[in-house]
Amino acid sequence: MKAPTLGHGQPEFILVAFSSFGELQALLGPFLVLYLLAFTGNTIIIFMVMADTHFHTPMYFFLGNFSLLEILVTMTAVPRMLSDLLASCKAISFLGCMVQFYFYFSLGSTSFLILADMAHDRFMAICHPLRYGTLMRWAVCVLAGAAWAAPFLSMVPTVLSQAHLSYCHGNVINHFCDNAPLLQLACADTSLLEFWDFVMAVTFVLSSFLVTLISYGYIVTTVLRIPSTSGHQKTFSTCGSHLTLVFIGYSSTIFLYVQPGKAHAVEANKMVALVTSVLTPFLNPFILTFRNDTVKVILQGQLQRLKGFHRERKPKETIEEALPSSAGSYKDSESSQGLGTRSGLSAKQKCMGFKEKQQEVFSDGDIIQPQRRGLETLETLPTCFQGTPSEGTRPALGPAPTA
Repeated sequence: MKAPTLGHGQPEFILVAFSSFGELQALLGPFLVLYLLAFTGNTIIIFMVMADTHFHTPMYFFLGNFSLLEILVTMTAVPRMLSDLLASCKAISFLGCMVQFYFYFSLGSTSFLILADMAHDRFMAICHPLRYGTLMRWAVCVLAGAAWAAPFLSMVPTVLSQAHLSYCHGNVINHFCDNAPLLQLACADTSLLEFWDFVMAVTFVLSSFLVTLISYGYIVTTVLRIPSTSGHQKTFSTCGSHLTLVFIGYSSTIFLYVQPGKAHAVEANKMVALVTSVLTPFLNPFILTFRNDTVKVILQGQLQRLKGFHRERKPKETIEEALPSSAGSYKDSESSQGLGTRSGLSAKQKCMGFKEKQQEVFSDGDIIQPQRRGLETLETLPTCFQGTPSEGTRPALGPAPTA
């Protein structure tokens, strides 16, 4: 890797970043607080998912990955940007600039793919609750592995191409080590690199955005067919907060990177990058996790254990108190009346009624752990939903009816 050919023969860049905005230097304290809160909140989520077995589900696995990515993305750029507000020397080595460029875009692209995986997981849990465990058993590993591998591999040729360019238009980067500022300093024709960056942005950002929108579209359509006003309100409240975060993250990223050419408004890009790097990671823990009733109950239980005041009850009983009572009431009513003895209902009507009740359970405000909830109500399954049992699940109660 050769050092850039600069005007004064110095193999380093000068990062202006936000130091050109004099009024932003007074906001160093608030920005630092937001960064520390984002780091702390996402760290709590990671340890919570790892430590408690109630969170060993696909949804929380993706959420733990997303929180780890938020920490890593902010660490690649935000500490340097904050220190440059006060530091007199703002130089960064050529190698350091390339490393920052590689990890910032690789981790950022991975986070968008993980968001799409989370949306797909919720789609499977709500729209296909009875097949959720079987379908997501191996898909979770494949989706997460692809989300991590694809961006890191695709960024290799981009970084190698950037490293072999000659930079003869100065060494001052009016940003951090971003793609557009680096290309503006290059001497050679960069049209091919610009096109490749545009293709990657469309592939990772727009495609994951479309998957997220389509998944939530199916979720809303499914929930609207459930005859429960409270279920509608809870689900729309949760989906609304999730989509708000999605639109903030995607809109700012699309504004920055999904546009061909390098002649972008750098000053406007810096303000949007500030929102993407500081504000969005700060909001993620509160919108995706800490509003979740189940998370609140488990965190309260953990705090009570630390204080020595935890009540003597099973963790499962504590969790079930925070869950909607629809599953339990449905189970009790069916066990007392019997699905097979309900008069006036055909077999198809019984099956459809059960499926609607299951979707209502799975579409509560928390949208949590559908496979566990499905096992709790498995013994009340109508025979039309009892197929061949998969490994690790209960056996079917009876054969499926013949036509």
